[in-house]
Amino acid sequence: MMKAFLDWKHITFAHPFYFALLLLIPVMIWLQNKRRRNNPVLRVTTTSGLARVAGKGKAAYRPALFVLRIIAMVLLIISLARPQSTNTTTNSDTEGIDMVMAMDVSGSMLAEDFKPNRIEAAKQTAIDFVSKRPTDRIGLVIFSGESFSMCPITIDHNVLKDQLSQIKTGMMVDGTCIGMGMATAVDRLRNSKSKSKVIILMTDGVNNVSVPISPATALEVVKAYKIKVYTIGVGTHGQAPIPVPTPFGTQKQMMPVDIDEPLLKQVATETGGKYFRATNNQSLQAIYDDIDKLEKSNIEVTSYKHYTELFFPFTMLAIICIVLEMLLRYTVFRSIT
Repeated sequence: MMKAFLDWKHITFAHPFYFALLLLIPVMIWLQNKRRRNNPVLRVTTTSGLARVAGKGKAAYRPALFVLRIIAMVLLIISLARPQSTNTTTNSDTEGIDMVMAMDVSGSMLAEDFKPNRIEAAKQTAIDFVSKRPTDRIGLVIFSGESFSMCPITIDHNVLKDQLSQIKTGMMVDGTCIGMGMATAVDRLRNSKSKSKVIILMTDGVNNVSVPISPATALEVVKAYKIKVYTIGVGTHGQAPIPVPTPFGTQKQMMPVDIDEPLLKQVATETGGKYFRATNNQSLQAIYDDIDKLEKSNIEVTSYKHYTELFFPFTMLAIICIVLEMLLRYTVFRSIT
């Protein structure tokens, strides 16, 4: 109860209009002063004798009776207003989305048309995206000449972000097997019970490894499991500088940017997703922001308010003040006129 009184942020009044009665208090004070001025007056030739006793004795404390009456009235008005302590309980019913990020880690991802290069920009953007999806289960698949599941779908995003930070080129045989990347992502989602299942497929090249699963076969599997695929083509238009090892050390060479956009568009269209083209860091970030807006988790919040009545202590204090005033008036101050 004491904690409820101290927590003023959660104090409300059921009938606040009763506070209008506080306007009666100035009227009571005015009537009391008027009554004192209308008391009989005794005229004397000198007050030297009265000065020695003025302010002494029980008479000096008689105004306390009126003060007690005012306090009692204020407390009763507060009681009529019914102070209450409110406590709000919130229950969240969250329906998250299961998704897998399938990322190309082939050698061409070292191209420096992004800063510092494509793969580092992709990693950081993906980490930022994961941070914005606290209610979703997200997994990670990487692919180049083959594919590998780095992280199963999980709600432990710290583990996922740690795996994202460790991605680098050269982890597998070089090449681009888009079909295998999609198939491995589907394998992570096929047992999911979520109503919404999503793959974010990002690549900067053309599928050049069709064994054992071609993109066409992987697409049919994706559609069979009703998984939506957002595809992202990474790379500027024209050519991009790529570091190439030579007998004289690593040198940058301009290489043509070749993305199989027809395939990526087909995959996105037939699965209900969307195709994006990222040509720099800013556009890649904007793409992930768009996907974040398109794939929103359903969160239902139910609030319950609990009220605790606080008028009783005010009523008891008012009664105590009234009883105390009556006792003092008819005992201690009884002989004072």
